Parts: sequence; structure tokens; C-alpha cells
Amino acid sequence: MKHSRWQILLGLLLVAMSALFYSLHYVIFKDSHHIFIYLLGDIAFVPIEVLLVTMIIHKLLEERERKSKMEKLNMVIETFFSAAGTEVLAHLSDCDPKLDNIRQDLIVTGKWTDNEFNNIRKRLRVYDYTVNISKIDLKELRSYMIDKREFFLRLLENPAILEHESFTELLRAIFHLTEELINRDDTSSLPDTDYEHLGGDIHRVYGLLVKEWLEYMKYLKNNYPYLFSLAMRTNPFDRTASPIVR
Repeated sequence: MKHSRWQILLGLLLVAMSALFYSLHYVIFKDSHHIFIYLLGDIAFVPIEVLLVTMIIHKLLEERERKSKMEKLNMVIETFFSAAGTEVLAHLSDCDPKLDNIRQDLIVTGKWTDNEFNNIRKRLRVYDYTVNISKIDLKELRSYMIDKREFFLRLLENPAILEHESFTELLRAIFHLTEELINRDDTSSLPDTDYEHLGGDIHRVYGLLVKEWLEYMKYLKNNYPYLFSLAMRTNPFDRTASPIVR
């Protein structure tokens, strides 16, 4: 309310100043004809000025701001995969009994085009992200998630992620799985119903991770070749991957 009142007062002040200067012009030069010619010309230019300011300049500024926000967001995503995402993905994918059906599709190379990324994304939409929970060391996974809990929480608190719905969904799924594991002191003797419940949470995280990882690789390839080079050499789906350059 105070902000609106301030704007109204400022508008009235500017109109009053304009009227004062026009009156001063008339008092000095006694030429109302000249005043109205230029006044009409100025008013005629207002629609063009509105077009330039609101539809062109404003649009350019919005686009610049959007790119800045996306750059910050991609830095957050890069931090996530470097600090935890890739390792979690490697751990879960090793327990996917059907992984060989898509493994070769996920060996990303520097020759990939945007079309290849898009085609793989379409194929992954129909893939059944199954994880054999009996092969997962839940005690080890629980310990790892506890260590990373504060990191995941800080990422969730970052306002930049609100610009990326699917990544936000991934973080929520991971944080939920972390909370589920934290609340179980002993993961070695759970009933089958609870294993099934945890399996559903792990299944959700795994599917979202694969999709976001592919988008992350595409972004690195198109924008940061040196980061993409390391990401290729640490590809969690490549059995021959090694950070050592040979």
C-alpha cells in the first residue's frame, strides 16, 4: 500500500512539474501554438516508446535474466552430480537387472548431437527402471545418505532450483529416501512389506536420476567441453570408464 502511494505521489509530482514548465514556456515566449505542436508530437511518440521499452527492451532484459538464472541453476546441478549424484547413480544402476538393455545407449561420446540426446531421451521414457533391492547394501546406502543429508537440504533450500521442476522433483525424491533410511536404525531385518516400500522409493530416485544425468551431460557437452571430458571418463554406465586420460 505504501509502495503504491509513493508511486501515485511521484506521478502527480512529475505531471505538476511538466505543467509548470509548459506554463513557464508560455509566460516567456507567449506562443501556445508552438507548445501544442510539440506536445502533440510528444504524445504521438508515447505508443512507440511503450513498444520499445515494454516489448523489446524489457523482453531482452527478461531473456538476459532468464539465462543468468539458468546458468546458476546448471551450476547447482553440476555441483549435485559432482558431489553425490553420479556416485548414487552408479550404485543404483549396478543393481538394475535390465541395465544391459540401455547401457550402450548411455555411453555418451563427444560426437553426440542434440538429436542423439533427444532420441535417447525418448527411448528412456518407456524403460522400466527396476532396481533389485536385495542386491543393495542398505546399511551402506543409509550411511552415505546420512553423510550427504545436509548437502541435499542446502540444495533444496536454494531458490534457483525452483526454475527447474524435474530437478526439484529429483531432489525431493532423494531427500525423501534419505529420511526413510535415517528413520530405520537397523536395515538388515526389515519385513518384506518394508523392503517393497523402500524399493519403490529407490525406483523413483533411480528413474529421475538417469533422466537428469542425461540432460546434465547434454548441457556439459554444449557449454563446457573440459567438464564434459571428465564426465565422460567417469560415466557410471561405462564399465571401462577411468578418470585417467589414455
